Amino acid sequence: MAANVIVYSTSVCPYCVRAKQLLERKGVAYKEVNLSVEAPEVRVELMQRTNHRTVPQIFINDQFIGGFDQLYALEREGKLDELLA
Repeated sequence: MAANVIVYSTSVCPYCVRAKQLLERKGVAYKEVNLSVEAPEVRVELMQRTNHRTVPQIFINDQFIGGFDQLYALEREGKLDELLA
């Protein structure tokens, strides 16, 4: 079974683009929630849930991973594939 991946992003975020590109290169299907077009309360709920104000915010199987830097660090350490399995 493939991992459930959700990427919260905005339309103008270069780190969001890089995170999505990394996932796409790995052949990972993900759901994107664009906070630029969602209702403002979606962003507020997300910030309350994670205590982070920046995007992207990435969840794998309901576990908050962090942003692009954390996603890339997992990839560099060889731990990302395990989470995505």
